[in-house]
Amino acid sequence: MVQTYLEAGQTIAGFHLEARVHKGGMASLWRVTRPGETAPMLLKAPFIGEGSDPAAIVSFEMEQAILPRLTGPHVPRFVAAGSFDTQPHLVMEEIPGTSLYPRLPDLPLPYEEVARIGHAIALALDDVHRQHVVHHDIKPSNIMFRPTGEAVLLDFGLAFHEQLPDLLQEEFRVPYGTAPYMAPERLNNVRNDPRSDFFSLGVLLYFFATAVRPFGEGERLSSMRQRLWRDPHPPRRLRPDLPPWLQEIILRCLDIDPAWRYGSAALLAFDLAHPDEVKLTARSEKLRRDPLSAVIRRRFNPERTTPTEAAPVTAQLDNAPLVLVAIDLSGSSPTIDAELQIAARRLLATLPGARLACLSVLKLARIAIDTTLDDEGRNKHVELLARLRHWSAPLAATAGGQVSYHVIEAVDPAKAILDFAAANKVAHVLLGARQSSLRKSLLGSVSAEVAAHAGCSVTIVRPRDYGEEK
Repeated sequence: MVQTYLEAGQTIAGFHLEARVHKGGMASLWRVTRPGETAPMLLKAPFIGEGSDPAAIVSFEMEQAILPRLTGPHVPRFVAAGSFDTQPHLVMEEIPGTSLYPRLPDLPLPYEEVARIGHAIALALDDVHRQHVVHHDIKPSNIMFRPTGEAVLLDFGLAFHEQLPDLLQEEFRVPYGTAPYMAPERLNNVRNDPRSDFFSLGVLLYFFATAVRPFGEGERLSSMRQRLWRDPHPPRRLRPDLPPWLQEIILRCLDIDPAWRYGSAALLAFDLAHPDEVKLTARSEKLRRDPLSAVIRRRFNPERTTPTEAAPVTAQLDNAPLVLVAIDLSGSSPTIDAELQIAARRLLATLPGARLACLSVLKLARIAIDTTLDDEGRNKHVELLARLRHWSAPLAATAGGQVSYHVIEAVDPAKAILDFAAANKVAHVLLGARQSSLRKSLLGSVSAEVAAHAGCSVTIVRPRDYGEEK
């Protein structure tokens, strides 16, 4: 029989309720134990008594369906679940520590810390988006961090899974969510767009950088609808010392039109991790909101009040990847360099939302002490960066100006490329092959190592009359 009231000491499906650790608006969380289980666990139970919100039950059903399908470090590990026929519950891993919510009294935070927090959350979003899920409730209380640094997303009760029935959309026409963080398109009942999560993250970044929420605290639907046509005050108006690169990122996330936000969480994470590579536009220097004429155009444009469906979640991510071109400027031939440019240009032409990262490795000796200057007295790192920019200049237009340049000093070039690709969620690596050498025959090729161990697609470019790579 379903129990409408739970208390410490009870046992549900073999799980012993030790203590209630949280009571929210739709459910409560209990710390539980079970014989044979040593890892800390939490049991989540919805409120199902008289007068309880029907949305709470539907939300709980959604989380029960979604959480078991998610894996990885950015979500709590699923343990067990119970249906409404017996006793509804959801048991999951207990993440040590606290959420971001206790940090609110410390706001505003240093800008570097805001970027680090945002970067970790963006990586978590990239992970769940690639598992076909849009979270739809990104806010401080739903973000925790593992001791190893990964952000963990909590509470998937309002989430959308593109391979499951959307019960919230089917049963309720009112958008559910946390009003200050809700994206404008949510008010038009669009739930399958991952860029809605970028809007919510933009609200969080704005709030953590300025201690002011960009859209206030209003809960009324009428006031929320204003964000369909009214942009927030630029954060630099509140904090003049806020870096232009951070305002560029925040305002891009908060764009009213999802098409003008980041195309994928991986690209957003990349900008947050590489502020010097952020492409600055006029929004980075804005001190005032958009003029009244722009607001009126949005307000009375019928297309902005008509619901529009986005492409499937994973399809959107595929159209906005991070492409890495790794080039050896110290030993490659002009023929291979030209072929590599052609291959990169062709790939980028099919991916209008892509960002290009150009990387060259400054190889260090394994034993000898390396000098920072070459034989002509020039700084090796700076010289290689200048050559990299020159080589990639023809690709900048194809990539829409979304190009970054990276010189990494490393003993092992293949490992440096693999580490960069993994840390930055690279979707495709292009690199050139070189001619044969004794070193290659003894130690193996860089391209073979990258192709064997990369967690993404790899294209090895060879000229038509190619030889073997070093």
